[in-house]
Amino acid sequence: MPAPEAGPAAVPTPPKRPTGRDVARLAGVSQATVSLVFSGSDAGHRVSEATRERIREAARSLGYRPQAAGRQLRLGRSGMILLAVPNLLGPFFGRVLTGVHEEAGRRGLAVVVSSGWGSATLADAAATSRFDGLLVCSPDDSQLGELPPDTPAVFLDADPAVNRGRPTVELDVAGGMRGAVEHLVALGHRRIGHLRSTHSAYTFRVRQAAFERATAGLDVVEAGVSLNDGRQAAFEAAHRLLGGPDRPRAVVCDDDVVASGLYQAAAELGLRIPADVSVVGLDNIPVAELLAPPLTTVDLPGEELGRAGVTALAALLRGEAVAPVAPLATSLVLRSSTGRAG
Repeated sequence: MPAPEAGPAAVPTPPKRPTGRDVARLAGVSQATVSLVFSGSDAGHRVSEATRERIREAARSLGYRPQAAGRQLRLGRSGMILLAVPNLLGPFFGRVLTGVHEEAGRRGLAVVVSSGWGSATLADAAATSRFDGLLVCSPDDSQLGELPPDTPAVFLDADPAVNRGRPTVELDVAGGMRGAVEHLVALGHRRIGHLRSTHSAYTFRVRQAAFERATAGLDVVEAGVSLNDGRQAAFEAAHRLLGGPDRPRAVVCDDDVVASGLYQAAAELGLRIPADVSVVGLDNIPVAELLAPPLTTVDLPGEELGRAGVTALAALLRGEAVAPVAPLATSLVLRSSTGRAG
């Protein structure tokens, strides 16, 4: 006797979506307090930071997502912000994006990332209602243009003089470069090379000016490198810098990717790091620790930069004035790529 045909498989009941009441019960607060914290309005700040964090932690553990659409409709917002970076593949911008996502998530905002933008496309994005505000990171000169005056925008690692009237969060890049040169001088180096970026961004102009001030009175040799052309361009520039008989015995690189190109050139030329050439980078991206030997570099706190930018933008979205932000401190991370002169 043929076996009876199997009926259609039962469709499992989807798990129950957690509610604000579940969050309130777990956090030990009222449902009204949970609503205040996730309201996206100024009212949420009447709740203490400790209680807000307890509620956010309860929401994370339950997988709770507030009903954003209705809240944003009431507030006349999309709930999205745009982060514009020069290059999505740039490792430093990955650090910035991490900080932006962390802080935006705490504030109930979604982040859209764009790269390769120009002044016209940025102005177009600002003129639409798709985004509540903009974060513009490390723009070069060609990317700067007029934004609609009513657009909430915060500039990161950018020239405050150009963006006058808009909040700007800077890194103390000049202090970082000064620290890099002073470290090499303390090791006895008096002839110092510089693999400098030819990119037309404010941050690299600051690095160049700081390098020139810090090396006043020293013997300096420089080579330009286009960061847009990647590690191969860095390798070629470093090969030129180190290939002559009067090569420098210490080199500062404008970022860690450039430094990795110098490592490659040094190996091809039979030079040892740091016995034959000391190397310092800037950024402190993950590759710095993976190089052999690990790279001494200036830590630029990209995550902190991203968090500070979202904090300032959130204040603008609440209609508040944003106080000037002091440049974020940088620090020299000592590893094994530098040694005494001679």
